Amino acid sequence: MTDTLDLRKHLRAWLTAFDPTLTAVLAVIFGLSLVAMYSASLGFPGRFEGHARNLAVAFVVMWVASNVPPGWLMRSAVPLYLLGVLLLIGVALFGDISKGARRWLDLGFTRIQPSEVLKIAAPLMLAWYFERREGVKRWYDFAIATALLAVPVALILRQPDLGTSLLVLAAGGAVIFLAGLSWKVIASLLLGAAAAAPVLWTLLHDYQRQRVLTLIDPTSDPLGKGFHIIQSTIAVGSGGVWGKGWMQGTQTHLEFIPERTTDFIFAVYSEEFGLVGNGVLLVLYLLLISRGMVISAQASTEFSRLLAGSLTLIFFTYAFVNMGMVSGILPVVGVPLPMMSYGGTAQVTLALGAGMLMSIARHRRLVQT
Repeated sequence: MTDTLDLRKHLRAWLTAFDPTLTAVLAVIFGLSLVAMYSASLGFPGRFEGHARNLAVAFVVMWVASNVPPGWLMRSAVPLYLLGVLLLIGVALFGDISKGARRWLDLGFTRIQPSEVLKIAAPLMLAWYFERREGVKRWYDFAIATALLAVPVALILRQPDLGTSLLVLAAGGAVIFLAGLSWKVIASLLLGAAAAAPVLWTLLHDYQRQRVLTLIDPTSDPLGKGFHIIQSTIAVGSGGVWGKGWMQGTQTHLEFIPERTTDFIFAVYSEEFGLVGNGVLLVLYLLLISRGMVISAQASTEFSRLLAGSLTLIFFTYAFVNMGMVSGILPVVGVPLPMMSYGGTAQVTLALGAGMLMSIARHRRLVQT
């Protein structure tokens, strides 16, 4: 009898690891993603099934992460960061080249993209670093944190992978900002970046410069570099207020939208569900981000606060950049829409982040009781 009660107690503890608000919001997004993917994947055999499988794996990863105490996360920060940097060095030396970029590492039994690890490892490492210096932080603490972030960002840029490097930079930069970086320093950095823009422009690869120029005038190459932006903006605009209806998108099913199951899934969704559907999706992302910021504000330790804030801003960055590039207000950088785009690696990474947020929220409840 005692064993049965203990088992029930453990099961209840595992199940209550889910944060009700985050779980409800993510469940609705999962549902919308399945609806949109079913339409977008027509003509891609196995893509819908693969997406559903990826969502299932992401759910399991989220559940496992939600049951990992923040203390264990903090202890894993340094090893995970060092492993990620070593793997990036391995990519630079021995990585596979695909489409002109060296981003994958062949381990014999599988291929991995180590840059994805740093989306979580970098903010973990920086949150651990500032936790060790809780209290008065001096200028060199922020300088060391910046150096820790610059190492993986530079290695990822070298591959080259501008999209992922920006995501890692945003995740780590969020930790540095939330740790108390002065607004004067931030303003100085922004002014310095603006002044250095001409130099930075010369350092970009040709295809990266072309993406910026295409954003300014996509009609300069309507059948080449500008095709993605032109067709996606047509799809978004043609949806109108109510959309054309599920599986009725002409841009989608006449195959005008490239990469419609991955980076441009938002164009498919917009065309079929219109402004109203977009409003629903935006509200869901805002609820997710708002709940994440509340978890960060209520966290019981400096490490948990910084990590939760950074993870929340990762979701914001993904959603903002993807919707911006599909709508034609940002360059195309290959960033998926959270939990909507096809792609197992990104979904698992984001689910891991959501699980960590739930773990932080659960730990606070346990501390209070």
